[in-house]
Amino acid sequence: MLRKLMALVTGVVAFSTPGVSQTYPAGATNPVDTEYSNVPSPFEDSARRRQIGYGRLFTNDLIGDGKDRWRSGSITASHAYGYHWSGAAPSQFGELLELRLQGEILTPENLKRVNPSDRPWAGALSLGLHTHAQIGGFEYAVGADLVVLGPQTQLDHLQDALHGLVGAPQPSDAVLGAQIGDKIRPTVVAEVARTYGLGGSVDLRPFAELRAGDETLARIGADFTFGQIGRGELLSRESVTGQRYRVIQNAPPGTSFTLGGDIAHVTESVYLPEDRGYSLENARGRVRAGIHWQGESASAFYGLTYLGKEFSGQRESQLTGSVRIKLSF
Repeated sequence: MLRKLMALVTGVVAFSTPGVSQTYPAGATNPVDTEYSNVPSPFEDSARRRQIGYGRLFTNDLIGDGKDRWRSGSITASHAYGYHWSGAAPSQFGELLELRLQGEILTPENLKRVNPSDRPWAGALSLGLHTHAQIGGFEYAVGADLVVLGPQTQLDHLQDALHGLVGAPQPSDAVLGAQIGDKIRPTVVAEVARTYGLGGSVDLRPFAELRAGDETLARIGADFTFGQIGRGELLSRESVTGQRYRVIQNAPPGTSFTLGGDIAHVTESVYLPEDRGYSLENARGRVRAGIHWQGESASAFYGLTYLGKEFSGQRESQLTGSVRIKLSF
């Protein structure tokens, strides 16, 4: 199972298959990546549930502050399944489903030398099922993930190989020997939000989130959107940065800017175990900004996120970058 899960997540990073052109209703753009040529238009009614959207986001601090430490890198991919898309999530839970996959690598600041006061190396793979609904003007996203950690993920070998290819520092045997061990953590996540139009093309979306499993926390925050991209679309929230990435696309060509932030009260983290002497920063803050660009046959996103300190021994905060590029043929 672990090998299959890793193949699914890493395959999202490495491969894409060209698709075929499709026809969409007047005024609608291609809503999904045409790497998946079997995805029909989400605007057409169907008697059976089918894939109606696909999104992904790559995050790495090398494209943020240019360094390689702590929340080092992740790749998240989502496949949306439903009967159709009308510009908003359905009013019933379970009608629109999202299969979410994620791989993440967390590292100490120094990959060569073990520092007991720095965070341990950790690799995590997760596979989850989430559902989206809009009821009474509130937007809900609720789901569960199976988070697999430790050497069983083989992510330590993946980072070692990738760093070797590009000439970056490779993790030493001592650092990998002190990594978080093999664990499987069922994790539940729930978010509730509401979008307020502030006039023109400006939206404010406050939200609250609860998470329990690999990390236990309660979070509140808000996101501003300046522009049309995101309206009438399905966006999912990436867990590391809080950046929202497009899963079902339905926006005309243009540009949107995003600005957001949140703060979480954290009580437990499997990545910073108390039995190793780690003391959590109970208040964990994030501030993010991004730009979405939509063309006639391509789209792109780039975001920057400030991540506050997560544990008492962390020397400083960090800045991570997130990117997604889509080309349609």
